[in-house]
Amino acid sequence: MNKFVGFLILLGLWNSHSTAEESILWDGSNGRPLALEQFHPKSQLTTPNHQPDRAKFPVVDVHIHPRLRFRNVPERLDEFVQIMDEQNIALCVSLDGQLDDQLEEHKDYLWKKYRDRFLIFANVNWQGNGRKDDPATWDCHRPGFARRIATQLEAAKQQGAVGLKVFKQLGLGYKNPDGSLIAIDDVRWDPIWKMCGQMGMPVIIHTADPVAFFEPIDQFNERWEELSRHPEWSFYGDQFPSHAELLAARNRVMARHPETTFIGAHVANHPENLSQVAQWLDTYPNLVVEISSRIAELGRQPFTARRFFIKYADRIMFGSDGPRPTARLLPHWRFFETSDEYFLYAENPFPPQGFWRIYGLDLPDNVLRKIYHENAARIIPGVQEKLDLYLARRKPHVDSPG
Repeated sequence: MNKFVGFLILLGLWNSHSTAEESILWDGSNGRPLALEQFHPKSQLTTPNHQPDRAKFPVVDVHIHPRLRFRNVPERLDEFVQIMDEQNIALCVSLDGQLDDQLEEHKDYLWKKYRDRFLIFANVNWQGNGRKDDPATWDCHRPGFARRIATQLEAAKQQGAVGLKVFKQLGLGYKNPDGSLIAIDDVRWDPIWKMCGQMGMPVIIHTADPVAFFEPIDQFNERWEELSRHPEWSFYGDQFPSHAELLAARNRVMARHPETTFIGAHVANHPENLSQVAQWLDTYPNLVVEISSRIAELGRQPFTARRFFIKYADRIMFGSDGPRPTARLLPHWRFFETSDEYFLYAENPFPPQGFWRIYGLDLPDNVLRKIYHENAARIIPGVQEKLDLYLARRKPHVDSPG
């Protein structure tokens, strides 16, 4: 067997085509070479182990996708609300509201039984009635699109929506009639951001993705295993803007609309470089961030992350990118509330986002309260009222937020 094939086996690329005998030969036993997909090391460290079974203070999860994950199945929503109760999650913000009749449908799903537990962000429909494979027919390329969306957002606010969610396809997926990608900072969309500012509706914007997704999928990519399973998540190549270009475009939008609050999803999608995120927070007073799906990044740099969380305690909110099961939520409380070392950041037996473990930040209670619920109550309309209802239903001796 040549060296190239051996290299592929080590990376886990050969097993699907190899015989059972060859797989055994590369299983790592007795010092034999090991396929990456079979590498499941067991840590031999003995360190303090504190595993909170629920959040210490009430939590507002500002980033969930119940339409995407639950498909309007009532029983799944019931099960999740039970998890919320068990985990001390007071409220969740659905980012799946859409507009018009679809917003009404989503309201009915969430609010028929649980109006006091969920808030809803609307979404822009860039395609409208156009054909998916023909961007020239999309509504966003017709005159007056942004003004129409601004009017729809006014109506959405009357329907109960409290913010706007912008997905990463703006910048990475949606196209102009000539086939080029629509720019995040295209001035055509300015009336949308301006209207959100005038109405006091924050905009949570997902721009770009992990830095590794913009790098070649090769032996140097620290997310190789994840990208090998999901090659469609890669944005490497000339057909895409770079990670830095996308974030710079988003920042230009924030600079043009200082009256509008922007929530940078996933730690503004640059948790790999918290000093850069700190510079943005210093530069743009209208920027705040949320941490959904990024404790894997934050927890491998505990000293830097702890300083960041304490310094910018008023600018960070909790998010999970859920709804999440209990097993995925528990590492969050351990990450924020303990000083435990080198533990799994997810319930998966194999790390889903990188070959590392994380360390706890042991944040002070006053910082925990801000991240868990106080910042959301200040930044997102309607949170404080629903949070007050949640607290009023609780026994006085349990998890007082004050």
